[in-house]
Amino acid sequence: MGFVREEEIGLSCADGVRLGGHLWRSAGARASGAIVVNPATGVRARYYHRYARFLAEAGFAVVTYDYRGIGASRPPTLRGCRFRWRDWGERDFDAALRFALALRLPGPVQVVGHSIGGFLPGFSPEAHRIDRMLTVGAQYAWWRDYAELHRRRLFLKWHVAMPALTRLFGYFPGRRLGWLEDLPAGVANEWSFRRARMEASYPPAERAGILARFAAVRASILAIGMSDDAIASPQAIDRTLRYYSGARKTHVLLTPHDFGRAEIGHFGLFHERHRDGFWRQSLVFLGAGRNPWPFAELPPLIALRDLL
Repeated sequence: MGFVREEEIGLSCADGVRLGGHLWRSAGARASGAIVVNPATGVRARYYHRYARFLAEAGFAVVTYDYRGIGASRPPTLRGCRFRWRDWGERDFDAALRFALALRLPGPVQVVGHSIGGFLPGFSPEAHRIDRMLTVGAQYAWWRDYAELHRRRLFLKWHVAMPALTRLFGYFPGRRLGWLEDLPAGVANEWSFRRARMEASYPPAERAGILARFAAVRASILAIGMSDDAIASPQAIDRTLRYYSGARKTHVLLTPHDFGRAEIGHFGLFHERHRDGFWRQSLVFLGAGRNPWPFAELPPLIALRDLL
């Protein structure tokens, strides 16, 4: 295990917003490529720091950061913020990606995206420069994609309670509820009122441009789903993958049993208990571009009839 340097960084977005983040690098040889880690909605970047350190030990330069409105990128007040999910991709991820590209390292520029973090890259004007993407539970919260047994509960939580509380407080007070971090109203409402077609949430004049950015991505994408993930069902992940129409896509569905666990769900794979399992296996893709779970591959767009 090599010594890893952790450096605080600031990321400058195209609209002038500054984000807080970290750069992780081994103190030994020059890193063989850069990786940007995109968090889930309402999850601080620090949740992924142990995994980032692990990747740095394996020889990568790793960028972690908080989206605007979250953690180290939170303004003094969230009331009145006009931040949106789209900003997290078009501006925040874009700033992190440009930072990673500016390192000019040998090897690929890659993304590890958790939940919405696997969908946001398609909004970036620079997304066509990504070489590989490893996504975990990547989806954008269309409520009909939730696992059937949990759909009613999740609908009431995220699509009834969340918008009501957001209207009352002027932002979503997730921290005091013990649900998530607090969220800007724009982000919370995009989640609550998302439509089956992502682009339908934006003005008609902007939709073609959004779709073109996603289609321009030529990365190799390995999309991971867990069988006990109530939020990111296979159908939800397929809905995301369809937008990356120009990418080389592989969708795998894993089970807790594959990692010797009784349950994992939507968040578990980034816990340090998976260092010798999922973390180490993920290096097969990040290091060589190969799927370490070929036995779990799903056919493309298995739920196509439900996505139309």
